[in-house]
Amino acid sequence: MSECYEYVPHRLLHQRVRDIASGAEGVLMAVINENVSDTGIERWLELAYIRGASGREFTTAATNVEPAPDHPRTAVSRRDQRSA
Repeated sequence: MSECYEYVPHRLLHQRVRDIASGAEGVLMAVINENVSDTGIERWLELAYIRGASGREFTTAATNVEPAPDHPRTAVSRRDQRSA
């Protein structure tokens, strides 16, 4: 199995992005062409490394990355809160 990895240029590198699969947002740190197989047969995939607000990075397929809206999404906006 080959252990070669390749950095891939991406138009959104170092910009705020959204993972369409999970809805999570963060800054796109890198896109790397990686062998994601754990068997003897190679399976290459372009993985996007996104750093979330917590500082932890997560990965997703590079095809799942889109520009994030101007304002980060929150679970409940102030507009939606009702006073008691």
